[in-house]
Amino acid sequence: MSFKEITSREAAAMIPDGAVVSANGFVMAAVADELCYALEQRFLETGAPRDLSLVSVTSVGDGGERGLNRLAHKGLIKKLIAGHINLMPKLQQMIFSEDIEGYNLPQGVIAQLMRDIGARRPGLVTQIGLGTFVDPRFSGGRLNSISKDELNEIVTMDGKDYIRYKPFPKIDFAFLRGTRADRNGNISMEKEAAVADALSIAQACHTLGGKVIVQVEETVDDLPPHAVRVPGVLVDYVVRTSDMKFHTQTAAADYNPAYSGQTRAPQGAMPTLPAGPRRIIALRALKELKQGGVVNLGIGMPEGIAAVAEEKGVSDFTLTVEAGGIGGSPLSGVEFGATLNPEAIIFQHQLFDFYHGGGLDQAFLGLAEADPQGNINVSKFGPRIAGCGGFICITQSTPELYFIGTFTAKGLEVEIADGKLRIISEGSIKKFKRSIEQLTFSAARAKELRQKVVFITERCVLRLTDGGLKLTEIAPGADLEKDILAHMEFRPLIADDLREMDADVFL
Repeated sequence: MSFKEITSREAAAMIPDGAVVSANGFVMAAVADELCYALEQRFLETGAPRDLSLVSVTSVGDGGERGLNRLAHKGLIKKLIAGHINLMPKLQQMIFSEDIEGYNLPQGVIAQLMRDIGARRPGLVTQIGLGTFVDPRFSGGRLNSISKDELNEIVTMDGKDYIRYKPFPKIDFAFLRGTRADRNGNISMEKEAAVADALSIAQACHTLGGKVIVQVEETVDDLPPHAVRVPGVLVDYVVRTSDMKFHTQTAAADYNPAYSGQTRAPQGAMPTLPAGPRRIIALRALKELKQGGVVNLGIGMPEGIAAVAEEKGVSDFTLTVEAGGIGGSPLSGVEFGATLNPEAIIFQHQLFDFYHGGGLDQAFLGLAEADPQGNINVSKFGPRIAGCGGFICITQSTPELYFIGTFTAKGLEVEIADGKLRIISEGSIKKFKRSIEQLTFSAARAKELRQKVVFITERCVLRLTDGGLKLTEIAPGADLEKDILAHMEFRPLIADDLREMDADVFL
């Protein structure tokens, strides 16, 4: 295979007006940040290229300036298609302001669609997304009024409805990152905290006649074949990074070998979760973990479960994170997607094949807002367009779902005294609302699939029933009327055998 080594400026100079660029990465893991920087600098210096379309499986950014956030300039970008947008706030704002088109599809769907595009399949046919905002009978994943593309459609097979997610017609350039490139263009990723979708994006781009550009730390003569994650037959250009500030392992760590399996961190390496609502919720959720189960922890509040599990010595389960990590302890915040002491790191589309096939026993996911029927929105709140990420894929494939979060938001303060919960300052934002802005989880679909659905907060536990949400547990010290019902926009069903949450959660 013949490939060419070029600089990042030379790579940026190749991008024409109107090109479609697909960038690999998960938060800042495996992100070709120097290529993003070079493209931004070219635009700032010359005003070109213009009207690019960006495709990413998930958030490719740090919530600030890096990754695809660098490209959030009027005129440079025309369209964004992504599975998750929360850590790309500048692009969120451009979508909200209707400066660019915006589309949000489930993260696992885009990951698998990339694989299918590489194989020239006629799209991805799946039931993932039915009944949610990505269903074409609702918004089809369109995020503003200028977004007109129809990226999916309903098809019926054997009397059942499915969604066909249409293949992207072109990907002109792929921005990937690896650790080393050999003389044949083969790419290793041994120092990456996640490999994400490097192979499937490369295959899709290659199949559609585009150019694959890979940012690496170094070039070598040869690589062991089992070390190669993207073969040289798919690689057109290699860029050796000029500064390791563009090649950090995660958004917070330059390089930690325990994130990529080169070493193993000792037990207790994770920080202890401090007292407060998050610890209460994580301890209560920990009680639901099945021995020997395979579990997904979502971003945000669920990340605390890994910390309390290590602290309590609970280890008879396997945690997974959709970036591709299996085993170990998933990390949180801007390091979400990385795993401390992973047992395996596989490609994201492979992990979603496992998820969609029913491989998970349980999932613990964030709770943003819920309505009386038990529908949930975690994806859009006015100008904040977080995106669904893997939420829809996981919630429509897993038999047991636990939505965890504080009962109210913004300003909530609590204390524990004598084993009882006391609300010091109530949050100003109610989460249990008469209606929600966007439907990310369909309670009706969950009932069709006969899933167990539980809501865990610091002051109560609710369950999804045929009649809607039912309050089943209340924290010791909490008052039903004053601390719970007064802060809901609807009155839930209340169990006849309403009981106190376990006391050891509040020690």
